Amino acid sequence: MKKFILSLLVIGLTSQVYSQITKVEELSEVVVTAVNYKYLNQTDNKVAAVPVQMLQRKVAAYDVTTKDYYQDDYDYYTVEFYIPDGKIVAAYDADGKILRTIEKFNDIKLPDAVSKALLERFPNWDIVSDVYRVTYTDKMGAKKQYKLKLQNGERTMRVKMNEDGEFL
Repeated sequence: MKKFILSLLVIGLTSQVYSQITKVEELSEVVVTAVNYKYLNQTDNKVAAVPVQMLQRKVAAYDVTTKDYYQDDYDYYTVEFYIPDGKIVAAYDADGKILRTIEKFNDIKLPDAVSKALLERFPNWDIVSDVYRVTYTDKMGAKKQYKLKLQNGERTMRVKMNEDGEFL
């Protein structure tokens, strides 16, 4: 019985030695192009809700030049992106660069700065609905705005704020 247990122990230890051998595989070459980095720098906000960030990155990574409908004759292309929480309408030039976007997201998670500013100024009010709007142009940059509907009992109020928690 001791020999049997000892042999199982030896087999168990030696089988782990073979698990350390790894195969090396070479990956194909990847080409990374940063066409719409300016759009991402202007609109990508670390405190924005995750669905907003994901859709904005999808818009930036979209390559209109590889699509079937692409022709060199047109000056710009308008493409719409949808998720359940919102949508983005983006205009691309013939090279695939983003010229302008209009973005609207409903009932998303608010940044901490916006929530804190609301709590300080309107402590007994509840947020009924919120709309996050972003307008981006290549020349003017991005303008981000939150439109909130607040309620306190029977009273309702509409408030506009930027992403830093400043009231407009």
